[in-house]
Amino acid sequence: MSAPADEHVDWDLARRIAVRVAGTEPLYQSYLAEPLRADFARFVPVAAELVAIETGLETPGEAHAEIIDRAGWIDANIAAFRRLLQPLLGAPATPDEPAETSRVTRTLGAVELGSVLGWMSRRVLGQYDLLWASDDETTGTAAETAGDTVYFVGPNILVTEKRYAFPPAQFRLWLALHELTHRSQFTGVPWLRPHFLQLVNGLVDEAQPDPERLREGLRALVAQRRGGQDLLGEGGLAAVFATEQQRSLIAQVGGMMSLVEGHGDVTMARAARGHIPDAERFALVMAHRRRNARGMARLVQRLLGIEAKLAQYRAGEEFIAAIEGERGPKAVNRIWERVEHLPSMTEIRNPTAWLERVPAA
Repeated sequence: MSAPADEHVDWDLARRIAVRVAGTEPLYQSYLAEPLRADFARFVPVAAELVAIETGLETPGEAHAEIIDRAGWIDANIAAFRRLLQPLLGAPATPDEPAETSRVTRTLGAVELGSVLGWMSRRVLGQYDLLWASDDETTGTAAETAGDTVYFVGPNILVTEKRYAFPPAQFRLWLALHELTHRSQFTGVPWLRPHFLQLVNGLVDEAQPDPERLREGLRALVAQRRGGQDLLGEGGLAAVFATEQQRSLIAQVGGMMSLVEGHGDVTMARAARGHIPDAERFALVMAHRRRNARGMARLVQRLLGIEAKLAQYRAGEEFIAAIEGERGPKAVNRIWERVEHLPSMTEIRNPTAWLERVPAA
């Protein structure tokens, strides 16, 4: 008999911790919050059109903007985790596991998840609802007529605009371009979202607790640090404690997201031309903000593998530049034709290998 999912994770405790870590933002409780809704309702359709012109990808339905606070972002992501992890959480409990050990594990898991979500909720500006877009319950496929949601975290946007003196209208259109670019990729390329979910589900299936694996990971971390290697810099704690199969899946996800983010940054930069005069400044400031985190923020980024992801995303931009230099500005369209054309992380770092493997159209 399977144990209920909530016996494995104390979700309520995780949420309470996350909301406490997230805190509140006075700016979002002022008159400045209301214009956000009107602006994004206006800018999301504009961004969708600009991205469609740039990429040529046809996206079904219409995107909808939803302005949320940090607690709203936390709730959306906890709901997403519960849905994504349902196969693992619903697995039979270990028969000989002491009840006290189970309670401790639930509490520690809630503290860890809540702390991470609370920290991230203070930094995220927008999020395309990729993993958790509404599915058709009868077919199990993403509904193509209902449209989907792009979230914008209002408090963080207001803080960022004030801190860097960003013109609000320009910055909000720029953010909309970023999220709508990702929507165009995952809804305009029919195989991309199912392939991504397949990889993520594979990681979930492999995520079985193994104390010996944790001990091996710690020993490897210490040994490689002594040898001058940096496993944390290569992928955070996930890379340290992953099995060989998990590392293979992580590498596939990394290659795919490197391409998606690199193509996304290139697309939004081009789509912004003539419409957002300060777009280049926004990109430079936000990149500097991510790369130059200090103190606890830097530590969290390393533990979560965010630093490794940022390096992968830069490699994705360089990959796009390399294949366009060889085959022209629409070279990426060759990738969208079929999943077999997706570059590996090795090919992202060595574009010549992909050019040799995948012939020109």
